Amino acid sequence: MSADTPQALAALEAVFACQRAAFAAAPMPSEEDRLRWLDALRDVLATHQPALIEAISTDFGHRSADETLLAELMPSLHGIRYACRHLRRWMKPSRRRVGLAFQPASARVVYQPLGVVGIIVPWNYPLYLAIGPLVGALAAGNRVMLKMSESTPATGQLLKALLAQVFPENQVAVVLGDVEVGRAFARLPFDHLLFTGATHIGRDVMRAAAENLTPVTLELGGKSPAIVSATVPLADAAERIAFGKCMNAGQTCVAPDYVLVPRARLEGFVDAYREAVQRLYPSLADNPDYTAIINARQLARLQDYLDDARAKGAQVVPLFTEAQQRRMPHCLLLEVNEHMRVMHEEIFGPLLPIIPYDELDEALAYVNARPRPLALYYFGYDRTEQQRVLDSTHSGGVCLNDTLLHVAQDDLPFGGIGPSGMGHYHGREGFLTFSKAKSVFAKQRFNAARLVYPPYGKWWQKLIYALFIR
Repeated sequence: MSADTPQALAALEAVFACQRAAFAAAPMPSEEDRLRWLDALRDVLATHQPALIEAISTDFGHRSADETLLAELMPSLHGIRYACRHLRRWMKPSRRRVGLAFQPASARVVYQPLGVVGIIVPWNYPLYLAIGPLVGALAAGNRVMLKMSESTPATGQLLKALLAQVFPENQVAVVLGDVEVGRAFARLPFDHLLFTGATHIGRDVMRAAAENLTPVTLELGGKSPAIVSATVPLADAAERIAFGKCMNAGQTCVAPDYVLVPRARLEGFVDAYREAVQRLYPSLADNPDYTAIINARQLARLQDYLDDARAKGAQVVPLFTEAQQRRMPHCLLLEVNEHMRVMHEEIFGPLLPIIPYDELDEALAYVNARPRPLALYYFGYDRTEQQRVLDSTHSGGVCLNDTLLHVAQDDLPFGGIGPSGMGHYHGREGFLTFSKAKSVFAKQRFNAARLVYPPYGKWWQKLIYALFIR
């Protein structure tokens, strides 16, 4: 625990109390209020794009400006615009049917803010994975506290300063600090807590939230497979897998974690993949498009995976000759086995195991024998086979003939299943996650229900039973 931690913990409690009081004073913000919040958020992000790009690159030691634009700023701004366009429809009470036996009456569902929402942000996409859930929480009318990762201090400091320009602390607050602050954050009695990060940390967050019966949304990771069919052009599959794997140097929760390839096509796929990667990134050294590993600890972890796999019999195929500082060369791993750490733990870096299979059923069985992944990618243009894959597997989301891009669709929910997470956000699903769907059943002066009040045994009650209990 650092010397500043006790002070940070006290400040954390104070901010939470302030937000709780502010929500109690205004528990149902209007559509106009929510649109004003979203507009302010969009304007401050759009205005400070260069500073955000620079801060993220500083935290990584180098992050491609284009990757930050494409993977963080663009989806953040698009998500805000989408929420603004659809907010009125999302907020509208939903009329529901009342059964004949309960007439005359009406029923509706009212979508009410939860209160104070906590969001724990990871380091790999520190802007988008803060703004994405923030948009849903604000659209639903909540107060929000964001805990930024200690691994991205420059981005955390900048986002704290930018959001303070447009939101009072009792509306949106950015929390910075070390692991102890993060643990204390998870223990606060939020009305909802969203965590994005590693599965083992997600378990700890869920345990902490359980003490307050705080509902959680967990966006975790896991090992997302890519399946190459027997008929898809290898150049198509290789290029799209390479794009998804190389984005952010593989430091993406939905990056392809391993590839299943027909045995007869294995050599051809390796050649096509090498060609695709080297076309996207002709060199590693000083390449502005090639992102560095976030810090020395993560780089050491990845090197340990590589050394362990090599020692246990893997054939390592480096796609670049040498590293440069924390720019780690992309490597393919062939002849992998279940004794290797790289086959059990989420890779989160530029290492890609290639696993041969003989029949599609074998590939599907391989996927299904493992924890359910956050994403699954299938490459093949036969629609019958596509449907077979969809029907035979479980995953948080699926891309057919592409990677990553399902996450960027504003109208698709994003979320895991089993060890890869629980709950959803983005678009309408985000609004619903951060809202209480409150049932409202209404009757006026006339009360037909008196017919079934005690004392029982009357003839009309028997008639009611005959009509409605069958």
